[in-house]
Amino acid sequence: MTLATDRLIQQKPLSFGEFLAHYEGDNRYELIDGEVFDLEPTGLHEEVAAFITAKVCVQIDTIGLSWFVLQRGLLRPSNASMTAFRPDVAVVDRDQLVKEPFWSEQSILTLGNSIKFVAEVVSSNWQNDYARKVEDYAALGIPEYWIADYAALGGTRHIGKPKQPTLSVCTLVDGDYEIQQLRGSQTIASPTFPELRVTAEQVLKAGG
Repeated sequence: MTLATDRLIQQKPLSFGEFLAHYEGDNRYELIDGEVFDLEPTGLHEEVAAFITAKVCVQIDTIGLSWFVLQRGLLRPSNASMTAFRPDVAVVDRDQLVKEPFWSEQSILTLGNSIKFVAEVVSSNWQNDYARKVEDYAALGIPEYWIADYAALGGTRHIGKPKQPTLSVCTLVDGDYEIQQLRGSQTIASPTFPELRVTAEQVLKAGG
């Protein structure tokens, strides 16, 4: 992700309302602490996100859960007035939506209980995925968060040295994420979807 300057020259941080006024009709941007970031949905990026979505949808259907995958809606933490994330993949619990204040009018979620799983496909501004979102998604209580770094863009303290494509599976334990780094033929153990049979390589190579 990069700072979006092509459509708006920011003189000051944007509020959530101002962000919606400028970008409501364009789903390639998100807001973090008043700054607008371009999600850079390249073709390879979208292939990885689509692969995760497809595998997750099969699990939801097989188990018969009242869940669905959000199509690039916004996640606005209720305690962060100048932040609105747009996860690449977000699994939503339909039964929780009656508690969401904006849902009937807009694809905006504010409560962590509404979301059972998120995944982010890493772009150039990898710090948001590895730091800020790890903290905020954990604070929201989202049980499972995947960071799919198919191009090995993350810093060495996150994916090791030499850098290589890595899938980080973050599992919520006592309010914080325990992070497992997976590569190659290592099989993903998903607490949200225990019957999922996918390797890290299958996810990461979905992008070419």
